[in-house]
Amino acid sequence: MGDKIKFELEFVIQSSPQLLYQYLSTPSGLSEWFADNVNSRGEMFSFIWDGSEEIAKLLKRKSDEFVKFAWEENEDDSYFEMKIIVDEITKDVSLFITDFAEEDEVDEAKMLWENQVSDLKHVLGSQ
Repeated sequence: MGDKIKFELEFVIQSSPQLLYQYLSTPSGLSEWFADNVNSRGEMFSFIWDGSEEIAKLLKRKSDEFVKFAWEENEDDSYFEMKIIVDEITKDVSLFITDFAEEDEVDEAKMLWENQVSDLKHVLGSQ
């Protein structure tokens, strides 16, 4: 297994930071767009897709600003972070994603995020 490559994506989202944060940080919010089902016990979140379960630990969060998770199965320092950035002048809200993937899987991982954020925008009514 090679070193993972860090990549970042930015999406403009028409939503308030407070509402967007609910969809990034709560099991019910994440279930709407990120996974089929999400449960949490303390800092451990279980994400379920097509019957298979992945566990992630909530490493850090700041209300209305960001959440940072690490997949339990990862043996490196990789994580994924969803950060809310508000432009001071225009007040535009952006979702900034930081994630890691194997070199040959970066494009696929980016596409997955694009699809999932498209679902998020749909849920938020931000098309």
